[in-house]
Amino acid sequence: MSGPDADVTNQERNRRFVIEHFDEFVNNKDVDAVIRNMSEDFYDHDGPGGKPTDRAGDRTMMEQMLQLLPDLRVEVVDSLAEGDKVMVRNIWTGTHAKTGERMEFHGFVLWRLAGGKIVERWATVTPLSELAAEKLDW
Repeated sequence: MSGPDADVTNQERNRRFVIEHFDEFVNNKDVDAVIRNMSEDFYDHDGPGGKPTDRAGDRTMMEQMLQLLPDLRVEVVDSLAEGDKVMVRNIWTGTHAKTGERMEFHGFVLWRLAGGKIVERWATVTPLSELAAEKLDW
């Protein structure tokens, strides 16, 4: 299919792909989703600690988050797609493994896709002051 309808179809496909990635990677705790869903040269502009990283860094970050918040969940509240990009607003919740404290944080994430894979990510996430004392290697 070509023309405007093809763009809408690709945009919707990308939007659904990103939502499914969140579900696999976070809610289903499938850290290998990064291998399936992200390109080999994936670049995260806003990785852990605000520093750029790659898909291995994102995998490590999620492994550590799941140790701290074993019941971690993410809900995609809003999602928009335009061209090769998808923007989502999400709410993360979880219970701290050591303290039992319930936590919630919010984020906006912009993803760029190419060739059926996620190739770039930009993110803004509300700070988690409750985790400031944790020693995280990401």
